[in-house]
Amino acid sequence: MTVKSLELRDFRNYNMLDIHFDKGTNILYGDNAQGKTNVLEAIYLSGTTKSHKGSKDREMINFSKDESHIRAFVDKCGKEFQIDIHLKKSRTKGIAVNRIPIRKASELFGILNIVFFSPEDLNIIKNGPKERRRFLDLELCQLNKIYLSDLTKYNKILSQRNKLLKDIYFKPELRDTLPIWDMQLLEYGKKVIGERRKFVNEINEIVTEIHGKISGGKEEMYLEYEPNASEEGFESELQNSMARDLKLGQTSVGPHKDDMSFRIKDMDIRKFGSQGQQRTSALSLKLAEIELVRKIIKDSPVLLLDDVLSELDSSRQNYLLNNINRIQTIITCTGLDEFVKNRFEIDKIFHVAEGQISEKSSE
Repeated sequence: MTVKSLELRDFRNYNMLDIHFDKGTNILYGDNAQGKTNVLEAIYLSGTTKSHKGSKDREMINFSKDESHIRAFVDKCGKEFQIDIHLKKSRTKGIAVNRIPIRKASELFGILNIVFFSPEDLNIIKNGPKERRRFLDLELCQLNKIYLSDLTKYNKILSQRNKLLKDIYFKPELRDTLPIWDMQLLEYGKKVIGERRKFVNEINEIVTEIHGKISGGKEEMYLEYEPNASEEGFESELQNSMARDLKLGQTSVGPHKDDMSFRIKDMDIRKFGSQGQQRTSALSLKLAEIELVRKIIKDSPVLLLDDVLSELDSSRQNYLLNNINRIQTIITCTGLDEFVKNRFEIDKIFHVAEGQISEKSSE
């Protein structure tokens, strides 16, 4: 799987951009705030319909324009796909695959599988549970359209239930309608919990092996899914929390409160791990993500590395660079020193400056 080329019109700081990538390693280098990450954001958007930064559509459109266009050409198993995304400041984005408009985001998922690795991902261990839930959801939605549908329905029902809980304060008679929402919340919530549990178990087998290699066999790390409520116990916990939910005006139990722990023996790395252990664990997780995608889709995802090398020490840099062969990689950085130092094979080099990209010789 590769991104062959990308065309941008009025996206972020690019008025017009046409860039062709190599199927191997591509480097985008230049000073900060020149537009390197914007290219990765557009690629990520082409695969997931969302910004990796959580930006709203209107925030990605060039400041002086009302609309923006992204076009990506993707090669998947010898078949070419054209993905068009039309961002609008005042309306919902339009998406087309091979020039045919699609109605649901789920129709796009799975065409372009992406693993995104940024400095923020190095903090996934020590940050709050929201970041770890986001990791689970972003990857599962790319791999499992049924999960995407179940999660979307769960979140909509959760939002409706929370609104109802607030309305009941002013109109107590509305409490009779609560069981209808509870029934649906349980139906889709149990499915979300089950798929998250399955995913963590699958990636756990891979991440333990990778982490052992990075740490030189000194540490054995494993992941542990921490559901806020189990599939079996969700219904009773939802009932038990009724009084609290009515008082707070929001749903206090369910998969929207889930977490995932990282452990070395019995030590919780989130709380007691050193910064080095936390970063090694995050790196192991990302590399395991690549291998799991390969295993499930029988193809390699596209790897986007956003200035992450500057945040890793030399040993972790070397391990990462030595383990991303056989996969298209697009890397942003401020300079080429780390690649020269590591004698890393580069297929294409692009210099980025003030929203302009020029290809340089990789000799």
